[in-house]
Amino acid sequence: MKEKVILAYSGGLDTTAIIPWLKETYDFDVVCVCIDVGQESELDGLEERAKYSGAEKLYILDVVDEFCDDFIVPGVQANATYENKYLLGTSFARPLIAKKLVEIARKEGATTICHGATGKGNDQVRFEINIKALAPDLKIIATWRQPEWTMQSREDEIEYCKQHGIDLPFDASTSYSRDRNLWHISHEGLELEDPSQEPNWDHLLVLGTHPEKAPDEAEYVTMTFEQGVPKSVNGKAMKVSDIIRELNILGGKHGVGIVDIVENRVVGMKSRGVYETPGGTILMEAHKQLEELILDRDTLAYKKLISDKFADMIYEGKWYCPLRESLQAFIEKTQERVTGEVKFKLYKGNIIKAGTTSPYSMYSEELASFTTGDLYDHKDAEGFINLFGLSMKVRAMLDQKRDN
Repeated sequence: MKEKVILAYSGGLDTTAIIPWLKETYDFDVVCVCIDVGQESELDGLEERAKYSGAEKLYILDVVDEFCDDFIVPGVQANATYENKYLLGTSFARPLIAKKLVEIARKEGATTICHGATGKGNDQVRFEINIKALAPDLKIIATWRQPEWTMQSREDEIEYCKQHGIDLPFDASTSYSRDRNLWHISHEGLELEDPSQEPNWDHLLVLGTHPEKAPDEAEYVTMTFEQGVPKSVNGKAMKVSDIIRELNILGGKHGVGIVDIVENRVVGMKSRGVYETPGGTILMEAHKQLEELILDRDTLAYKKLISDKFADMIYEGKWYCPLRESLQAFIEKTQERVTGEVKFKLYKGNIIKAGTTSPYSMYSEELASFTTGDLYDHKDAEGFINLFGLSMKVRAMLDQKRDN
């Protein structure tokens, strides 16, 4: 019997060309595995395409709810954002995809997992370190790093497919390189490869409209959370995946969540991409809006440090490691009282606060007002200031004495 290889299959140009290449180069039986994390129309026609490209079998695994509940929700609770802008859409999905690839490899008795991530990108790192963490015995083939892989461009891949009787609806000259899931869609390539060029917004955007073309009327939205987990939108209780779907529609309509960023990849190079994360941007901002009412000063400040580290680890693909688990345990502890309702309005790319309530609010109107009360006497501040600034005053006095 031939050895089996599990191919992480998206149905795109790269992974379609890889099927006949694996059969030719290694004489493998190719089992394609497509992980459905909310790609929607990108899954259309996949089974037929995989079969006529030479695959023995295709699995399409719907893991959308697992993706939302076990990967996105911890990211929201952490307010995880890479380099202040990127909401980690691709990064969230990769460890889950790796997990499912390993599960199918075990089921099929495969010896090898193959992916089509390029040698310049982050995904090769994310896929491989997570596969190694879950199944250190499995071999990994990264096609773009193999000496037998001679194709160097999308044009080469299209020609290779034609030579093998595979006719595909791809045009390298007009197609961005995209990655889509329920949380976001990313765009790279074409004019985006030149940071001096403005994106062709009319050609590029998929999930929504640009703020300039968004409605002139603002729209109010209310959301509720329980222990940092979103529970409803506009009074309607929904599971997390449906909340994201609803927010994607609302955010896309109002031009929310469009980010143009030059980011630092794990491999050391800079790359430019445009991310559309309409629902995710709303969800993240709503969560922050609630947290600032509830978390005390020290916890909120320290959580920002943890959030940055958590985001870095997700970006780097270090999901199945002890530190990520430990950071998440801290984050979950901070969420025990993050329960309440937030209200905001969406207007031309903006999310504008319109009120926040929580049974665990630490905001005291009596304390915050300018009126002197039993809990806070204005005169008490004098002694606090003297002690709080004592070291600064002592230093200045000693400097002054030395100067004289």
